[in-house]
Amino acid sequence: MPLYTLHPACRVRKEAFGLLFYDLRGPRLLFAETGDLLEPSDLQAGVTAEGGRGPVAGRGVPPGAARLARLLATLAEKGFLREQPVR
Repeated sequence: MPLYTLHPACRVRKEAFGLLFYDLRGPRLLFAETGDLLEPSDLQAGVTAEGGRGPVAGRGVPPGAARLARLLATLAEKGFLREQPVR
C-alpha cells in the first residue's frame, strides 16, 4: 500500500469542483474533480489509497476508496504526486 505525497515541484489548491494542480516544471495545470475525497493538506502529509492520512490512520476502508485509489495512481502517473512505500 503506497503513500502518496505532492511532488515538490507541484502545487495544489482547493476549488469548487475539487483540486487544481499546477506543475512548476511545465508549467502544466490539471483540474481534478475530487469532490470531498481529498484536501490539499492530505497531499502535504501523505495519503494512502485506503484514505489513511500521514502514517496510515487505520480507520478501515472508506466509501470511495476504489475511486480514490484510481485518482491517486493517475496523479502519480502524470507526475503531480510521488508514490512511496509505507514504512
